[in-house]
Amino acid sequence: MPNKMPLVPPRRKPIRLHPARYVGQNSYFITFCCDRRHPIFSDARVATWFVRSLRATSAAFHFAVHAYCLMPDHFHALVYGLADSSDLLAFVKHLKQTTGHDYYARRHHTLWQRRFFDHILRPTDNAAAIAGYIWMNPVRKGLCKDTRDYPYSGSFTLDWKNEVAPLEEWVPHWKPKRPA
Repeated sequence: MPNKMPLVPPRRKPIRLHPARYVGQNSYFITFCCDRRHPIFSDARVATWFVRSLRATSAAFHFAVHAYCLMPDHFHALVYGLADSSDLLAFVKHLKQTTGHDYYARRHHTLWQRRFFDHILRPTDNAAAIAGYIWMNPVRKGLCKDTRDYPYSGSFTLDWKNEVAPLEEWVPHWKPKRPA
């Protein structure tokens, strides 16, 4: 009888940098996806509740929210740490845990996928173009014709509706660019 090795589940590849890279006065582009990409935020009450939670949590963790867009099945934001102690991982963990727990208590369903995506902006990244990309998401998905009409996009730091035109085309490095 051959020697059988026990099956060991494969280890997930770490997707985060060292935690120290997420502390301080840095800008980040973040994305959370709803569990199984369910369109949870199609419900206006749930979407409004999440935006209120985002505002409170960002203030408590010393993050400025320059741009956000809450799509039916995911969330994008461009955030900036306001203090040397601002910790993106702690901010995201708290936001996802509290909203996930509250949502489960009310609806008995999971709100978020387990992980989230982040991109630490480099000095060469164009934050205005990234904000435009975030705000244009509902237009690209056909939810509205003018991004200023979408009720779950915004900024907690600027009059964003005057910032959206003209928008520079920006495509995340992990997505293929569309041919011109």
